[in-house]
Amino acid sequence: MKSETKKSSENIPVFKTSKRPVWKRLKSQKFPQLFVWSGLIVLFLFHYLPMFGILMAFKDYSINEGIKGIFTSEWVGLKYFKEFFNDYQFERIIKNTLSISFLKLIFTFPVPILLALMLNEARNKYVKRIVQTTSYFPHFISWVVVVGLVSVFLSTDSGLINNLLLKFGIIKEPLAFMSDPDKFYSLAVITAMWKEAGWWTIIFLAAISGIDPSQYEAAEMDGAGRLRRIWHITLPAIRGTIIVVLILAIGSLLGGGLVGSNFEQAFLLGNPVNAESSEILQTYAFKMGLAQGRYSYATAIDLLQSIIAVILIFGSNWLAKKTTKTGLF
Repeated sequence: MKSETKKSSENIPVFKTSKRPVWKRLKSQKFPQLFVWSGLIVLFLFHYLPMFGILMAFKDYSINEGIKGIFTSEWVGLKYFKEFFNDYQFERIIKNTLSISFLKLIFTFPVPILLALMLNEARNKYVKRIVQTTSYFPHFISWVVVVGLVSVFLSTDSGLINNLLLKFGIIKEPLAFMSDPDKFYSLAVITAMWKEAGWWTIIFLAAISGIDPSQYEAAEMDGAGRLRRIWHITLPAIRGTIIVVLILAIGSLLGGGLVGSNFEQAFLLGNPVNAESSEILQTYAFKMGLAQGRYSYATAIDLLQSIIAVILIFGSNWLAKKTTKTGLF
């Protein structure tokens, strides 16, 4: 909406609302309005409309009843939630989901910040560009390709890593990286870090680029070295960005956080041999829903994960505001 601006007698800007009819104002803004309404329609169709499916978690739904059955099926209350809590795999699935998510957060969240600080301090622009490009590139590779590459490197038969370890006498027999349950957590964290750390570096580099260069010049004149400039200028300046990104990461923690989808990674890297460590809430809900046709049960499992995510994001935001006076909302 356009507005006219003029200054009052006290030299304070006064905003005056335009008196043109609404339809004329909308017509003059037709292209911006087109973008806005297109985005709102997509948001409604793909994010809000499917939320009616949540009703299935509280109903005895059958796929034979179609979409209409979501509203007409019999209410069963918390039956499917109780069934999941009593499932013999419940503890193992929750343990795997939380362990993988928290390990990813702990080990992968500091990496983009460190990488951004290192790139900011790099003086050779060619080296800087090469490192930036090579670190961003894995983000655009799908998990299918990533798992294919991992299989090539870690295979027990002809994997590069096993061949090198055998050649240098470090091991006597090939290690089963892909099928050993004890190695799955490490495999999940390392592959996620390699794939997404460079992409999130963009956010922190953008925040660093907004710092006034005169602060560095003044600190340098006072004799501050690189580490002191990073500690006393760069990190405090990007503290707000770090907190906001951390809250977002915690909010989507069970889904994968900063480092992409937990589902795709666990589904593709998992197999019957390492299922003890690779089975998580999302893969279990997927198997229950599509493989066994238990849509109500799968919806209850997914809804439980969403409730935990909402609690995490509100809790982390409250904690951040309490400790640093900075929050997402």
